[in-house]
Amino acid sequence: MVEAVFSGVIMGITALIMFGIGIFQLRSKEPVGFYSGEKPPSREQLTDVSAWNRKHGTMWILYGCCILAAWLLGVVSGNDIVRLIAYCVCLLLPIPLMILYHHRLIRRYMKQ
Repeated sequence: MVEAVFSGVIMGITALIMFGIGIFQLRSKEPVGFYSGEKPPSREQLTDVSAWNRKHGTMWILYGCCILAAWLLGVVSGNDIVRLIAYCVCLLLPIPLMILYHHRLIRRYMKQ
């Protein structure tokens, strides 16, 4: 029980950080970056800044939801193997998917 509370606090804080990034990006008037060390594009480089920010923000909010889902699946299952699989699927798998989606957004919204 203590383990579930402790992991819930850690996962909750991490999810809140992802939610914060997402909300910041949704509300930003200037183009946002992916937080990979890559410099955000300028307003002149994008065809639609609002859509760019909205899609990036939504992506981070969904990742926060994945973090909470991983914790919930781990707690509900009570099985270490299921917990490990849930953590791998919900925490690690979204990262390469987010990178691929970011590159798709670059192709879609960057001016040629």
